[in-house]
Amino acid sequence: MKYYLGVDVGSISTKGVVVDENYNVIADCYLRTLGNPIDAIKSLLKSLERELPTDVVIKGVGTTGSARRLAGIMLNADIVKNEIVAHAVAGCYFYPEVNTIIEIGGQDSKLIIIRDAVPVDFAMNTVCAAGTGSFLDHQAIRLGLPIEEFGRLALTAKNRVHIASRCTVFAESDMIHKAQLGMKRNAIIAGLCDAIVRNYLNAVAKGKEIKPLILFQGGVAANEGVKMAFEKTLGTPVEVPKHFLVMGAIGAAMLSCLQSKGETSFIGFERCTDQEFESRGFECPDCPNQCEIVEAVRDGEVLARHGSRCGKWI
Repeated sequence: MKYYLGVDVGSISTKGVVVDENYNVIADCYLRTLGNPIDAIKSLLKSLERELPTDVVIKGVGTTGSARRLAGIMLNADIVKNEIVAHAVAGCYFYPEVNTIIEIGGQDSKLIIIRDAVPVDFAMNTVCAAGTGSFLDHQAIRLGLPIEEFGRLALTAKNRVHIASRCTVFAESDMIHKAQLGMKRNAIIAGLCDAIVRNYLNAVAKGKEIKPLILFQGGVAANEGVKMAFEKTLGTPVEVPKHFLVMGAIGAAMLSCLQSKGETSFIGFERCTDQEFESRGFECPDCPNQCEIVEAVRDGEVLARHGSRCGKWI
């Protein structure tokens, strides 16, 4: 049996999986990035290695997420792909009838339109954080609630309060105002879930045809209140995959299987976790572009540079 590693490094969370050649998930891990993706990747690999039998040999490695390039250099990955492709590949494999993928992560939201198992369109919202995982975390902390209980409270609300959905500032101000009026907390949370869905449909999905089967992926899919709000607004069931937290990592692992063909450039768990790795940058003064060049350095050796528009530092 051959095994494949997929790593998805986002701004809020870092995810990883090991799948076999039939794409069964053998090991998975989800942890917080905490502003330090290098240490998060090392911790992730240590956790995955502990879950694996000692005789497992990795035959392919893929990375995705906002820090996919950094992760790809650290692991010497076979393939580096964006999140749209990774989520679409995994979604289409496990749900061949899927037509729409809603993915809401820590800092951004995505919509992937699929027809006949082929992604034909997508949209992203990276400007406003309203409705993303970091915003929900902040509201849960402000209300003194565990984030795990946040969505469940919304399901208990008999009435729903209207919350402004234009941006995080307006939403939070409106929540505070409604609380000061004496509105029940579960009604306010239910209203926030509705606001998240309105914001998503207006900012991300505007002009797109959302057809069932609809998959809901990413960290916010754990929020039962947001799932229910999507179903109520769209008028159709929304499916949350079993591995909704790590679907991007699964997609990256599947892509590495197709890319590596049994031969991998992966440097191994031990070397990855023991390496002295850093990412540093400087501004090139040689022309008016003043490109910011980023260097990836392992054990004192510069492995790669990127950011050059003229190709000088490639």
